[in-house]
Amino acid sequence: MNDREINILLSELRSFPNETEWVEFKRNNDEELGEYISALSNSACLHDKTHGYIVFGIEDKTHRVVGTDFTVDKKGKGNEDLIPWLTRSLNPKIHFDHYTLDHPDGKVVIFRIRATANTPVTFLNNAYVRIGSYKKKLSEFPEKERLIWTKEPSIGFERKNAIEGLSNDEVLKLLDYPSYFDMMNLPLPSNKNGIIEKLTQEKLIQLSNSSYSITNLGAILFAKDLEQFESLNRKSIRVIIYDGKNKLKTKKEQKGQKGYANGFDGLINYIDDQLPSNEVIDTLRKEVKMYPKLAIRELVANAIIHQDFSVSGTGPMVEIYSDRIEITNPGKPLISTLRFVDHNPQSRNEKLAQFMRRLNICEERGSGIDKVLFECEVYQLPAPKFIEGENYTRIIIYAHKTLRQMDKEDKIRATYLHSCLKIVSGEYMTNQTLRDRFGIEEKNYSMASRIISESIKSGMVKDYDPESSSKKHAKYVPFWH
Repeated sequence: MNDREINILLSELRSFPNETEWVEFKRNNDEELGEYISALSNSACLHDKTHGYIVFGIEDKTHRVVGTDFTVDKKGKGNEDLIPWLTRSLNPKIHFDHYTLDHPDGKVVIFRIRATANTPVTFLNNAYVRIGSYKKKLSEFPEKERLIWTKEPSIGFERKNAIEGLSNDEVLKLLDYPSYFDMMNLPLPSNKNGIIEKLTQEKLIQLSNSSYSITNLGAILFAKDLEQFESLNRKSIRVIIYDGKNKLKTKKEQKGQKGYANGFDGLINYIDDQLPSNEVIDTLRKEVKMYPKLAIRELVANAIIHQDFSVSGTGPMVEIYSDRIEITNPGKPLISTLRFVDHNPQSRNEKLAQFMRRLNICEERGSGIDKVLFECEVYQLPAPKFIEGENYTRIIIYAHKTLRQMDKEDKIRATYLHSCLKIVSGEYMTNQTLRDRFGIEEKNYSMASRIISESIKSGMVKDYDPESSSKKHAKYVPFWH
């Protein structure tokens, strides 16, 4: 991971209200590090997490960064280097990474430990587990030990088969394979066998006995027609255009036919064509869309990637109203909507997400929402709104409003997200940056000050240095920083 990704991960771990059974915060004490690696790997398995974490340099109760003297360059038992000694003392030799971050408030060291699978991890022949915030010997909890031994590895949506029992000719009739080679900038093989071999390597199809299956990954990305895949035809993306600000009158509805990858550019262009334009005169008269195309592209890609395929009967949906666009995907978000900007990205469908990144359909991990916020600020639009529903996630982008037209909630939301965007960009929100965000003239700086004051009262932002007496050069950060 690079520094940005480590910062995002640290922010996500610190956001937990209390220590979880797969995260341990420490200041300096590393005497039982091997035992904790065992405990956190085993506990991560029990809680269906991919990794457990040990974080040095964080105060246990407040999760405040306090810094640490711990270093991985120390010695383990018998004067052996620490990391090789830990690795040799674990069985099975579970993989773990360690990262050092020079945080402004002190050095932080993070151990990321892979969850075990079907075999409890021991350290020096003893297995451990976390019970609440305590480390215990796993042998004291035989039911938990049994669960680790018998836990079935879950088969993700992408690896399951959408359709089976096909010949190679039938596979090539159902999949838009030329789009795959074109989007990957690969030459199209000269024969069927070469095409089939490459699709198999990518796990878009798989051979079983003497016939082929198209995986859900292959079908959902490159289907010529999703209607041909009974289990997936309700996962097509729907675009609905309404006449006005409510659902009373529908002007048009379009359901996607192609797979997400081979149909993506066509989908985005179709949405863009439905959006209103403003006429701008800048030496030349030209039409400028009301909404940034890059933001729409990223949010639609996010809806595709983060949807919960286990929610039956529905797929991603784009609804266009006269004053806003709502983009909805099935499934509750995996993290708080307040942390969409800075969080360590998590996806239910990691293979799908990786493939779409390789196809340049979406941004690298953790940068997509940043770009959405940046585009909305450039277009002087209200801040997007992130909504967690009972079994859905919805993001709303609003048409242009003047500052006078924005209500108190609009202003606080924009201020909070602006402060988040500044932090992930390595900067801080100030009165001046907020004036630029809202288009407030310098002589009206008190207007920005009032908005900041209301945002602080709401608990969404805070003073970076509350002890400072200078308000003119004051810096502000989101509540979680």
